[in-house]
Amino acid sequence: MKGVAKGIPSISDVDSHALVAWLRAHAEPAYRAKQIRRHAMHGAASEFEELSDLPKTLREKLAASFRWSAVELEREEASADGETRKALLRLADGHHIESVLMPHHGARNAVCVSTQAGCPMACAFCATGEMGLVRNLTAGEIVDQVRYWQRELAPRGERVSHVVYMGMGEPLNNYDASLSAARTLIDPNGFGISPRRVTISTCGVVPKIDELAQEGLPINLAVSLHAPDDRTRTAIMPINRKWGVEEVLAASARYVKRTKRRVTFEYVMLAGVNDSDAAARELAEKIGRHGRKADAHLNLIPYNPGPGGFRRPSAERMERFAKVLQDAGIAATLRISKGQDIAAGCGQLKVSEGKAAATT
Repeated sequence: MKGVAKGIPSISDVDSHALVAWLRAHAEPAYRAKQIRRHAMHGAASEFEELSDLPKTLREKLAASFRWSAVELEREEASADGETRKALLRLADGHHIESVLMPHHGARNAVCVSTQAGCPMACAFCATGEMGLVRNLTAGEIVDQVRYWQRELAPRGERVSHVVYMGMGEPLNNYDASLSAARTLIDPNGFGISPRRVTISTCGVVPKIDELAQEGLPINLAVSLHAPDDRTRTAIMPINRKWGVEEVLAASARYVKRTKRRVTFEYVMLAGVNDSDAAARELAEKIGRHGRKADAHLNLIPYNPGPGGFRRPSAERMERFAKVLQDAGIAATLRISKGQDIAAGCGQLKVSEGKAAATT
């Protein structure tokens, strides 16, 4: 790609109707829209010029009107085990985001996407929160992170199979763009990824959890809980001052009831903060009070080196925490943490742009 141009939209930010209208305005047949979108979502091309089944004049018109991608690679790193890969991507306005590819034993290729440059949530254990909010991403900037990794995988005959909205930013604070991108990802004429393989994560923006439940999209919801009580959660997650633990759990139960999808609760394990047996018992009790325990899954995440001066609990302490939950009837999994050596683990994504005034 020859640089991310400013002032013109990415082809991923143009929906099918708008693309057909553009083609008609340029005296081109409407059926070309499907060809263009097929190349954009499934091909390995890096610019319009490579779309050899399109007339040269059309390729030139497209290149003058749209960017082929909203992101451009600045740098890519691979973990020591060769599995996890992290890309620093430059946006058209010069800001940067990070996106991560997480292969799993050849069985799947999961991509972790960012939805904002920076993040306003300021969770105490998360490096992204130290940036503050730079700006929201467009739907195309979210989709093009997946497109970037898809182009990387294509030469090996592989595809992106799963997408998790767990990168930089709070997806539900950029609701319209996050949902528009999700619709493109699951569209059979887009990426065609199964909705059950797309997960949107949130720190607990209660009104938007309820709105998401009404969308009719059978996608997964992951809620960053990280503590069973308001005192602890407020100390590490400022959003808890607005929507407390009980409100977040109630909204999660409403999501399950409406969508018939199980909710995953993300829980970063912090030594001496939220890892006691008592915390596990309180967590199980509150989850059960707000719905069926079988409808919840606890994803226990060992703390990765980052801000806040926290420590990771011992393996024995984390395993004991998981067992207390399991004995109480809650499915709990201790996640194997990958990508720490390239700062690609949970809570480690950050770019050195400093804090900026928030723009939406």
